[in-house]
Amino acid sequence: MHHPEVYIGTIQPYEGGRPSGIAKRQVDGAIKLTPLGLEGDEQAEKSYHGGPDRALCHYPREHYAHWREQFPAQAEQFSAPAFGENISTLGLTEHNVFMGDIFRWGEALIQVTQPRSPCFKLNYHFEIDDISVLMQQSGRCGWLYRVVSVGAVSGDRPLELVTRNSDISVAEAIGIAWHMPFDEEQYRRLLAVAGLSASWSKTMLTRITTGRIENLNRRLLGR
Repeated sequence: MHHPEVYIGTIQPYEGGRPSGIAKRQVDGAIKLTPLGLEGDEQAEKSYHGGPDRALCHYPREHYAHWREQFPAQAEQFSAPAFGENISTLGLTEHNVFMGDIFRWGEALIQVTQPRSPCFKLNYHFEIDDISVLMQQSGRCGWLYRVVSVGAVSGDRPLELVTRNSDISVAEAIGIAWHMPFDEEQYRRLLAVAGLSASWSKTMLTRITTGRIENLNRRLLGR
């Protein structure tokens, strides 16, 4: 059983001047899950974060050991919810969670829509110049959900897989998007995934129509 720790946050300014909703606090007890996420959770810069396709962020707690090892001087930073996640678990990773998976969580149903796309704000947040790039390269990205059915959720209600809708793990989606040369056939496979986020659908369609991979540096490095 995958009992989650649950986190929400409010938007705070951060160094670099842009607002961020990354700082989260743990919630005990029941909380309402709405079509846009957990009640009281705020996301900044809606073009990149939030919206119905990206209502919840899930990050595997087991990845923090890797980051502590990589950055021993900053080890104390690396524990949940340092990556701004709403859901933290042990036992669910990019390798055993699949694109389009639908989970029951308390009264709600949630569906995996995309891997999380690491962005440059993480570099400011951790004061590590390229952690966004390292996150993308290592595949330790976590993933996002849309809310299929609203209701009360809590940390003492487990995430239970209801239906598996594709044969593409979150790890494989990360590989297709960021670790491989241009491959139209794989982009079409991703496009066929039930519940794929609008932004990922657009990215894959744009690759197919232009015949090239977009410049990733704007998202990763803010330039």
